[in-house]
Amino acid sequence: MEALADGEYDAIVMGTGLKECVISGLLSVQGMRVLHMDRNNYYGADCASLNLTNLYEKFNAGKPADNLGANRDFNVDLIPKFIMACGNLTKMLLHTKVTRYLEFKSIEGSYVYKGGKILKVPATPEEALRSPLMGLFEKRRFRSFLLFVDRYDENDAETHQGKNLKVMTMRELYDSFGLQPDTHQFISHAMCLELDDVHLDKPALATVKELQTYCYSLSRYGTSPYIYPVYGLGGLPEGFSRLCAIHGGTFMLNHDVDEIVYNDQGEAIGVKSGNAMARAKFVVGDPSYFPKNKVRATGQIVRCICFLNHPIPNCGDLESVQIIIPGPQVNRKNDIFVCSISSSHAVSAKGIYIAIVSTKMEGNDADKEVIPGLALLGHIMQRFTMVATTYAPVSDGHDDKCYISSSFDASSHFEGDVEDLLSLYKRVTGKDLDMTINADSVEADY
Repeated sequence: MEALADGEYDAIVMGTGLKECVISGLLSVQGMRVLHMDRNNYYGADCASLNLTNLYEKFNAGKPADNLGANRDFNVDLIPKFIMACGNLTKMLLHTKVTRYLEFKSIEGSYVYKGGKILKVPATPEEALRSPLMGLFEKRRFRSFLLFVDRYDENDAETHQGKNLKVMTMRELYDSFGLQPDTHQFISHAMCLELDDVHLDKPALATVKELQTYCYSLSRYGTSPYIYPVYGLGGLPEGFSRLCAIHGGTFMLNHDVDEIVYNDQGEAIGVKSGNAMARAKFVVGDPSYFPKNKVRATGQIVRCICFLNHPIPNCGDLESVQIIIPGPQVNRKNDIFVCSISSSHAVSAKGIYIAIVSTKMEGNDADKEVIPGLALLGHIMQRFTMVATTYAPVSDGHDDKCYISSSFDASSHFEGDVEDLLSLYKRVTGKDLDMTINADSVEADY
């Protein structure tokens, strides 16, 4: 059998999704020889950015309407997600200096759906006092809570106010400030970015840290805690791919993996593509490259990509927004996420807005699942709906040397997916990725 590329590598990475590209970039920086393959002829896999023609072809939607604008003006993300300005993905971008390849702009507004209305998430304790989200006395309690969170330092007992957040649950913490259940809901879902209510009965420390990241990110720009790449998310995997290539990585697009090869102990030792084979100490990839016995289904996600000729109503005519609909507000368990971007981020023609509604499926009718989100958009020019089954690995990869990422979640932000990425890195390398960098730094190196 012929040698595939150079034949011998330390690692073979399959799929050019964001998680896989981050891993290949980080491994190559550490001196490993990496072969990175993708069955597609473009970077990004399921999180690619498509132009107008490719988008319509993917959904078999015929020819784009002339009033949408030029093909070259569109970079439509199949899985659009916002980046927390001071979150872990930003730290990874700074660590690796991938930021030199990308330009980011802030998202203009962060909103939450409550009682049938779209309401702005307060950006400061002072703004909280003016917010229609709460009554007068609740606003004061909320302000006290935010001040506690802002001052809280895990290593400084003087900031704890007698509260042990490693023991006290999040629900108990809310109750200790006299906050009402409706307030618990919007803080947890719209600010801590929790996807359900399971966290309420767990120790509060992790959720408080998530809230601190949100508030820290919010203070960075003052309008919302989120940023987004100009020209769409497709630049993220491309940036990490470039990092890998600079450090000697080999890329093979338009090459599918026909077979993962194992030794007698059941450990992956390489891959076959056509009549060629490459060997490696281990393989990394997204679930679609592995046999069904290596992954398990974790649910389904529905995503609707909508073209609008106007901003999302009731959001102050902003060019870019996120709206979180807490599940309980619409009699659901899982939240519904609505986000909108436009020509201000160079992802569409001027005057065209791209809105995305996504959620985890709770029934069998995809259209029914997203009705509360679509109802917020106003007139929709064109809509594309896709339902994807999500997968997770059945094992950590230690025994079979198959390190598999989990599918992207339904949220409109990267926080949960970055946790999976950090877990994947630790499984592959046996060590935690150093995340101590200050997200405000622009001179950081890995």
